[in-house]
Amino acid sequence: GLESAEEIEIKNSIENAVIGFIHVEEKDEQDSSNVETKLIKNLKWAARKNETNRIVLHSFNHLSTSSASSDFTQSLFNNAEVRLRNSEYDVSQTPFGYFLNLNMDAPGKPLARLFKEF
Repeated sequence: GLESAEEIEIKNSIENAVIGFIHVEEKDEQDSSNVETKLIKNLKWAARKNETNRIVLHSFNHLSTSSASSDFTQSLFNNAEVRLRNSEYDVSQTPFGYFLNLNMDAPGKPLARLFKEF
């Protein structure tokens, strides 16, 4: 997690949601407007295909050698959240910079698990 992050304990439950495990790369900082638009379009598409208006944004950068700055990633997430809310989506973000315990159930259907790269 982020070294400056304080310890928190949040117990939250969200049902019938699309969870975006989002990795933001360093190169994305050079094309922020396009990356933001593609992120939003992909999340909206996944939500429609899974018949929900709930979207959770989760930063998943710790598994790569090419990661965008924390400031850029947080800004991208915040902008995406605002734009999705303006389109009538119920959006939340997991606490940024933390390693979290996440419990998930995903239905056994083809579009329940997706990978998109852009």
